[in-house]
Amino acid sequence: MSNDQLNAIVSQKIEVSPGLIILRIIPVDWELPNFKAGQFTVLGLPGTAPRHEFADPEEDLKDPSKLIRRAYSVSSSSVNKEYIEFYITMVASGALTPRIFNLKTGDKIFLSNKFTGMFTLDMVKPGSNIILLGTGTGLAPYMSMLRDDLPCNSSRKYVIVHGARHSWDLGYRSELNTIANVCRNFTYIPAITRPDSEHIPWGGESGYIQELWIKKIIQEKAGFEPHPDNSHIFLCGNPSMIDTMVETLESEGFREHSKKSPGQIHLERYW
Repeated sequence: MSNDQLNAIVSQKIEVSPGLIILRIIPVDWELPNFKAGQFTVLGLPGTAPRHEFADPEEDLKDPSKLIRRAYSVSSSSVNKEYIEFYITMVASGALTPRIFNLKTGDKIFLSNKFTGMFTLDMVKPGSNIILLGTGTGLAPYMSMLRDDLPCNSSRKYVIVHGARHSWDLGYRSELNTIANVCRNFTYIPAITRPDSEHIPWGGESGYIQELWIKKIIQEKAGFEPHPDNSHIFLCGNPSMIDTMVETLESEGFREHSKKSPGQIHLERYW
């Protein structure tokens, strides 16, 4: 694919921490289609695009002109058509993210005009509480959901638990804290797994998301006991977290959702 065929440009690149960015992209001469919060689309760059200086060495590509494509969840609101936002971590040995991290404002990129995915709030019963559990960039679809359906405007309770290794990897932390301060029915619980590495003593929760659930930290801070009759639970990110949480939740009476068998557990694995 030639550079002339790349159909979007980078409007803003925000470094959250080393190896973690928020990327905003604007289509060139075409309009963003409608999509639902929680869905994903595809980004791409040709193999000729340079890699970031801190990426691992790469073997020669068979066809450098071929477009390297990967799917990414959208973190911006579906109502906002000014740009599309993504929350991306760099995989040093990967094919695409080292090239994405090397982009600068104004550089071209491929953005698909198709948005898809069933990881949305469509299947949540009206009035049910929504618990969003995510690790790393698994937070992205939740940001889109919150920006679409601000908790303050709803009678249901919302909870976000975001797990990361370090406090500096907790993207969107300021925005989520602001929502929590404004909306009484929204609870934000950031948690890190390596508190001993913090430069300043960490005063928040520590441990893996599944550990917080078992200790009932989430229930304590949110002020209610999640039950299949009153809550839907979303899981996104690390497959290990998802597998453990599904097993735990099923033991408590929750069921994984499918078209044939509606349930209260919705999941999206990130790798």
